[in-house]
Amino acid sequence: MRQLHKELDMKKKCIPALCCILFIVPIYPVVEAKAQDARALVEDSFNYFRGKTSVSTVSMTIHRPDWERTMTIKAWTKGEDESIFWIASPPKDYGNGTLKKGDQMWLYNPKVNRVIKIPPSMMSQAWMGSDFSNNDLSKTNSLLEDYHHTIIGTEAHEGKKVFVVKSMAKPQAPVIWGMQRLRIREDLIFLSQEFYDEELRLVKALTGFEIQMMGEKLFPSMWKMQKADTEDEYTLLEYKEIAFDKELPDELFTISSLKRPRR
Repeated sequence: MRQLHKELDMKKKCIPALCCILFIVPIYPVVEAKAQDARALVEDSFNYFRGKTSVSTVSMTIHRPDWERTMTIKAWTKGEDESIFWIASPPKDYGNGTLKKGDQMWLYNPKVNRVIKIPPSMMSQAWMGSDFSNNDLSKTNSLLEDYHHTIIGTEAHEGKKVFVVKSMAKPQAPVIWGMQRLRIREDLIFLSQEFYDEELRLVKALTGFEIQMMGEKLFPSMWKMQKADTEDEYTLLEYKEIAFDKELPDELFTISSLKRPRR
């Protein structure tokens, strides 16, 4: 029993939206940003990147000064609130799965055949030992609903205008970030997201790059989440393949399904 609790504790410490990158998926046609309305700009960018359904294969590399670990993740998403994914490799981690429905998350550990619901106290912990937290992945709509948005300037990227958006947390909003700073291109490509604590100190930043066509959609195929106080600690996500608008059954996004990894 002591060994079981020890193993569960280790898994809890290592517990996806992409900005929940695994959960942000593109299917909408390119449209011009509504520059006069900061919230509309953010919302349009979200809608540009996520859609009805997606099926993807993503490589996640967690880099630290003295070690590096790479996992392959299979992910399925449906709408804004449902996603499920499993680790496909390495073999020792195969079958570890995570289910997200709304702001709730569950973890499946095949070694002990148990499903654990992630409590609020664990939402700020690292997901899969990466630089993404459970909270980053569970609250896909939090940026829209819990922050006031203001366009504070423009830049240029690959010949296109980029809007710089300051997002300040609303009073009493249940969020851990006091401010976020976004860079969104005029064609709604989401380029970066910076996370600031309550004292407005930069904690980490998410950056998208290598913009290319995948699944008939133009978007960054690489994403890097990096801590602000170190250059040698980061998590890199690379899309290997992605498809959109496939029919996905509701029963896929259930706890019973979480115990049956798909390839």
